[in-house]
Amino acid sequence: MGRQDNSSQRSTASASGSRTGSGAPRTPSPAVYRRRRLFVGIALLIVVGLAFSVFAAAGAFNGTEKASSTAASPDATGEAPVPSGSPSALPSNTPTPTPTPTPTCNQNLVTVSASTDKAAYGPDQKPLLSLKVTNGGTTPCEVNIGTSQMEFLVTSGADRIFSSKDCQAKSEDLVKTIAPGASETANFPWAMNRTLEGCKPIEAKPGGGGAYYIYTAKLGSKASPKAVFQLN
Repeated sequence: MGRQDNSSQRSTASASGSRTGSGAPRTPSPAVYRRRRLFVGIALLIVVGLAFSVFAAAGAFNGTEKASSTAASPDATGEAPVPSGSPSALPSNTPTPTPTPTPTCNQNLVTVSASTDKAAYGPDQKPLLSLKVTNGGTTPCEVNIGTSQMEFLVTSGADRIFSSKDCQAKSEDLVKTIAPGASETANFPWAMNRTLEGCKPIEAKPGGGGAYYIYTAKLGSKASPKAVFQLN
């Protein structure tokens, strides 16, 4: 009876010990802790090394960009480099273009003409004498058409009847540019009076009754063809 109890107690103890071993967690040994710390340390070293490599590569890239920017910037004198295609880079022996000469006016093609507003005038009508300057050339011409150059002259055969210069109070210059084919005209109303050089007094008057008179317009050294009119 006593042996059976002891057997039962050993069986119970054996079963109890077996449950305790399988249900409770096992505490790691000190060696395991050392291996884990060593592994974590190695991993940290690898991460730090990778980070340092990335920063070093970024710094090298930035340095390349700065060098390129410096090379493209002006030199120490403050002057930008001259491109190879700029005018200053052209060979010094490049021929200079010859300027085209400006066409000049041919004064020989500037003509003067004379005309009257009527072919015949009555006793109370005053002839209107006209002087016309025409540029017959192909380039513009500067012409002095002032009273200092003009003369309205009336003659009858060898008799000098009237000149606008005889009693002219003052004379002025008037330079105008006349375009090719263009004209300038000046008019002078003649009072059918006689004049003498120096504006000397004269009582005689030109005769009427169908007499013919010749009007000549002058501009400087140029004289017009004769214009004939009649006084009745």
